[in-house]
Amino acid sequence: MPDACPTSGRVHTKAQRSCNMSRIKGKNTKPELLLNRCVTRTGLLHCATHA
Repeated sequence: MPDACPTSGRVHTKAQRSCNMSRIKGKNTKPELLLNRCVTRTGLLHCATHA
C-alpha cells in the first residue's frame, strides 16, 4: 500500500476503494423508517435485523 500523503488524500488504489464502497449499504433510510412505522402501527409482525 502506498504511503498516505496528506495533500493528495489517496490511500487506496481505485480497485480497493471500489471494493470498500461496494460494501457500504444504507441503513435506516427514510423509506425504510416510514415502512417500519406503518408496519408497527398496523400490528403486523416486523423484525429488523441489525448487522
